[in-house]
Amino acid sequence: MKKYLGFILYLACVIGFSQNKQILYGFSEIPQSLLQNPGGKVDNNWYFGIPLFSHIHANAGASGVSTYDLFADDGVDFNSKLESIVYDLKPNDFFTINQQHEIFSGGFAYGPSYNKNEYISFGLYQELDAIVYFPKDYAVLVYEGNQNNINRPFSLDHLNGVAELISVLHVGYNKKVNERFTFGVRGKIYSSIINLRSLNNNGTFITKPGDNNVYDHIFDLDLSLETSGLVNLTEKTDFEPNDLTKQILLGGNLGLGVDLGFTHQIDKQWYLDGSLLDIGFIRHSKNIESYELKGDYIFEGINPFFPEVGSGQTADEYWTEIEEEFEDLFTIDTVKTKYTTLRPIKLNASINYAFGEKLDKECDCTSEDSEYLNRVGLQLYAIKRPRLPQVALTAYYYRRLFNGLNIKATYTLDSYSFSNIGLGMSAQLGGLNFYIMADNFLEYNNIYDAQSVSLQLGFNYIFN
Repeated sequence: MKKYLGFILYLACVIGFSQNKQILYGFSEIPQSLLQNPGGKVDNNWYFGIPLFSHIHANAGASGVSTYDLFADDGVDFNSKLESIVYDLKPNDFFTINQQHEIFSGGFAYGPSYNKNEYISFGLYQELDAIVYFPKDYAVLVYEGNQNNINRPFSLDHLNGVAELISVLHVGYNKKVNERFTFGVRGKIYSSIINLRSLNNNGTFITKPGDNNVYDHIFDLDLSLETSGLVNLTEKTDFEPNDLTKQILLGGNLGLGVDLGFTHQIDKQWYLDGSLLDIGFIRHSKNIESYELKGDYIFEGINPFFPEVGSGQTADEYWTEIEEEFEDLFTIDTVKTKYTTLRPIKLNASINYAFGEKLDKECDCTSEDSEYLNRVGLQLYAIKRPRLPQVALTAYYYRRLFNGLNIKATYTLDSYSFSNIGLGMSAQLGGLNFYIMADNFLEYNNIYDAQSVSLQLGFNYIFN
């Protein structure tokens, strides 16, 4: 049983992801930065993303544990490492997944020829998002067993998690009101492909000395799992890839959402910006199936615990009898009730200072190009999660090396690490733009010891 628990923890360490895009935020040379702040600065007249290659994003992490903690070749016994993880992790520790893949995107400025101060952007992307909290009491029960925990109640509310696969069709509007203020709004249509949700679970499990047998196993259960889109994919006998394509193209459970953002230029060098993303919901009414296990149960075990010699009962028959006892004891109700899920709202806010005007070498004076070469700032990020919000604080330095090449370095404090250093680059050759970003560089000498690793890249054609 300990080996199975270790394997589960290993998978959790490998697949954990997060949603923060601190390097992309505010990187106005990259059109996809408008997805982080629809009211951000716009640095192009029009663009289109190279289909399927304009934005690819994934970042991995897990709070409180890494793969190296469990599998390091450091002479420490595996069981000792597993024991440390089981007892050190808390119910609020989590493993999250977030991945995005942009299918197509584009944008264009419009308005008077001398002052194109309005901008429309649009696109379609696919997103996978999930969070699972560490089931502390479940893990302790699996690791220790119940024989050494007589009369100890194990809390079943530690089981919490949500997961969803969606597509998002969006259109954004950006308006530069004047030299000091810009605002933006983005409307979204969500199409949920798969949704799994198990929240607000309650109950206890306790083992006590029994009257009719050695132990009584007492369950007080209020557990549930809501699903949509899963039945269609797993039970449909004539399922084809086109069925999945239809769900991506607004054929799934639909919802609506909005993003809001702004940029305020305080003076020539200081500016403030912020955004609220994914203020919305999804209504699940198609291919829904939920499972509920509620009630009080007492399992007294099989009498006798093991078949007597010569009784004629085989081991297979014995375990089959136990299985049938559990099936008779627990009744899982299957219901098809419609439900609504709220999107995880995200907050971005930053204060920024630009400096270092470009000089003309011939006259040793300020260039007509009024853009500053350097920028520093602080960015706050937060996302609403079922138990507690996830929060990150980032300090950054931006440098425009020359026309067509820009870099950004970040230092982030978050739930995973206090030493997350990231780097991003945007390069443009003619109209072709390429960008790549990654973080947690200090852990690259031992990637298995990193609690989060992020990668973003993409190609666009931009006309400035």
